[in-house]
Amino acid sequence: MTAHATQPFEGQKPGTSGLRKKTPIFMQPGYLENFVQSTFDAIDGVVGKTLVLGGDGRYFGAEAAQCILKMAAANGAARVIVGQGAWLSTPAASNLIRQRGADGGLILSASHNPGGPNEDFGVKYNMANGGPAPEAVTAAIFARTQEITSYKKITAPDVKLDMVGESHLAQMVVEVVDPVAAYADMMEEIFDFKALRGLFHEGFTMRMDSMCAITGPYAVEIFENRLGAPKGTVVHEQPLPDFGGMHPDPNPTWAHELMAEMMGPEAPDFGAASDGDGDRNMIVGRGVYVSPSDSLAVIAANAHLVPGYATGLKGVARSMPTSAAVDRVAVALGVDCYETPTGWKFFGNLMDAGRVSLCGEESFGTGSDHVREKDGLWAVLMWLNIIAARGMGVAEIMADHWEEYGRNYYSRHDYEVLPTDVANAMLGDLRDRLESLKGTQSQGLTVESADEFSYTDPVDGSVSEGQGFRILFEGGSRVVLRLSGTGTEGATLRVYLERYEPGPEGLAADPQEALAPIIAATEEIVGIRARTGRKGPDVIT
Repeated sequence: MTAHATQPFEGQKPGTSGLRKKTPIFMQPGYLENFVQSTFDAIDGVVGKTLVLGGDGRYFGAEAAQCILKMAAANGAARVIVGQGAWLSTPAASNLIRQRGADGGLILSASHNPGGPNEDFGVKYNMANGGPAPEAVTAAIFARTQEITSYKKITAPDVKLDMVGESHLAQMVVEVVDPVAAYADMMEEIFDFKALRGLFHEGFTMRMDSMCAITGPYAVEIFENRLGAPKGTVVHEQPLPDFGGMHPDPNPTWAHELMAEMMGPEAPDFGAASDGDGDRNMIVGRGVYVSPSDSLAVIAANAHLVPGYATGLKGVARSMPTSAAVDRVAVALGVDCYETPTGWKFFGNLMDAGRVSLCGEESFGTGSDHVREKDGLWAVLMWLNIIAARGMGVAEIMADHWEEYGRNYYSRHDYEVLPTDVANAMLGDLRDRLESLKGTQSQGLTVESADEFSYTDPVDGSVSEGQGFRILFEGGSRVVLRLSGTGTEGATLRVYLERYEPGPEGLAADPQEALAPIIAATEEIVGIRARTGRKGPDVIT
């Protein structure tokens, strides 16, 4: 028997990165099955199709993979390509979908969210281009979850996923592959591994913190095995179901061990961290932290030094909350720069159309058209290749960049797990006052304009509204406010603060001090602390 009667669960609406809930919710009988069957139905079934499957190794991932395999077999899939142990980083999954010509893939991850029996789990469907499902597909999935009455799943023993090779599940082929090899091979084609080996041979030191998450095996293979970095260069390299109790989000707050080492007297030359599913990155030099917005700008300005981008960039793109630092590079390079909503699928459209080579989000995500996801280790290798080519350290590269382009002082303040009704009421009140803000003054700043960002996709003409609030001040400063779609409880308010300093003076200030007038003006205008009762943000990056 393959058909099983069911009834809808409330709230199975995928966000920008799939469906994320607390693990016990996913473990309810029929919950995962309903969502997977709804996904299959929304993409016109999987009969005869090839799918990719894997995840970041978090709690419940192995069990979820077995469930999905049995459902794929019951729904008539021809082949499922699975990472050994049900492991695949998100960028590696995107690469496999593209490399193998698969029809799509299911990624088991809640990205940078904590994992464990009482923490977070997620399922995301990626399309044949390797990128996240667009809004039309996620809307169709959600609609189907609201009306589903049955799902298909065969009864069979679990598939052995610990050995590379092929087996059958009913009529479907299950192909278990090395989760690291194809991705590492791709990196070797993009970057100058000979120069990077020389860098480490000459004594260059590095610390890579994989935060007990999926990039550990990838980082060990690439940095230690292929590039010759000393053993121990990669720390927290073993993926664990609960990430060793760590919060696998590569920012200064959660990657505090790395930050302490990099700011200490015995700091290595270079530091980096990645997140739960391997698509995010943090870059740190000896005594200097690189904001994701600055990292994107530096990579764009120096991409020509990397073999895979030696012929130049087609264009660049950034999410709206990301600082305008890369815009200034794009002007200098004479290429287009696109401002999109948050969500990698918007970049995918531009890359598929050949309009951009490089893109990034302020939330520690950077990538290029080599895959259709952000890619943490790719970003780390970009920096290493730039360092090798220029013969300069991170601090020197940043100082040189700011001297040429000026500096966009930038920071993100997160207010986490706010009561949803309080957050919605606060932003609803701001929405009602947007038009009246123009020309008003606060903390010596004059509001030039204020709006709620909407985006018309230049490729397919689709319109995305309600993408965040922008308050722009005269002189190039601004604040952006939006509710995050990556949490699993309450509401997370993200506040993005930016001030441009053209130089040559004033390029070395502390970002929080440089942004103090913007921070104070935001509180006057929006009243975050007054409305929520919070003394300040939970996370500052």
